[in-house]
Amino acid sequence: MVSGCQTKSILEYLRVGGRGCGRGKGRAEGAEKEDGGKKRRERKQRRESGEGEEEATDAARLLLRVLHVSENPSPLTVRVSPEVRDVRPYIVGAVVRGMDLRPGNALKRFLTSQTRLHEDLCGKRTAATIATHDLRALRGPLLYATRPPQDLKIVPLGRKEAKAKELVRQLQLEAEEQRKQKKRQSVSGLHRYLHLLDGKENYPCLMDADGDVISFPPITNSEKTKIKKTTSDLFLEVTSATSLQICKDVMDTLILKMAEMNKYTSENKEEGSLSDTEADAISGQLSDPQVNPGAGKDGQSPLVVEQVRVVDLEGSLKVVYPSKADLAAAPPHVTVLR
Repeated sequence: MVSGCQTKSILEYLRVGGRGCGRGKGRAEGAEKEDGGKKRRERKQRRESGEGEEEATDAARLLLRVLHVSENPSPLTVRVSPEVRDVRPYIVGAVVRGMDLRPGNALKRFLTSQTRLHEDLCGKRTAATIATHDLRALRGPLLYATRPPQDLKIVPLGRKEAKAKELVRQLQLEAEEQRKQKKRQSVSGLHRYLHLLDGKENYPCLMDADGDVISFPPITNSEKTKIKKTTSDLFLEVTSATSLQICKDVMDTLILKMAEMNKYTSENKEEGSLSDTEADAISGQLSDPQVNPGAGKDGQSPLVVEQVRVVDLEGSLKVVYPSKADLAAAPPHVTVLR
């Protein structure tokens, strides 16, 4: 063979390992190419079938878990006095656990979103008014009632304790001063909502079990339950003089927005911080984190929405939120676990 072959042929023969090995290696290389082609075809099929998109969509989903009254060992209840019927008859409440307001501008975004809701869906508070509270700062059950202006006491956000009559008078004087300084009729802040109390002999208020007024809709909240960066569990209330449905619509929108903000906060590392004082300046009405055991497979923790019952003084149910009909119009990227 040596005498009959060229040197190059001999070297090639030895390189592939002798008789039969070159054919074996060729078959192995062919099998590898076939496997590679098969994998490419499988990836193409997954793309065409949308499997990859489904995985990405699952990761992007917002999760809300509803905790029913029957599953809750200590559900919050709002008792309603009959006299609110002539002043501001409708109220809806909910407890939301698992908000993270600590990083960066999370608190600012939260307060700003409520201000926008007040301007838009709430019709500048004429249709409805939102109030949010640090759940740990209040004690239930709550009482929604009315009080004469001279008897209703509250510590408004950023102010000293005052009776409602004194507070409204002070806001009216501030509004007049604003008009003089700006030389125009429009005013800003809480002063824009004073007309909603015109003609009211009694003012609506929400009180906790300690007898403290935590909300004076549609004007202000109490300093006692002010939302801070350390707040993770919240009590939400929406009141209206016009309809129960608008209360539910506003609450749906607020909770869905909170879920979006919480997901954004968890996915974006933010530096810097908004102080509680700066947060107070954003909104006159709205102003230790627990680990959520319901984290999903991708590490995302769903917000937990606890049902709140609104009952009359005899205990008869008036409304519970969220019911099966609530949060039903959630967009496709939101999963509500009931």
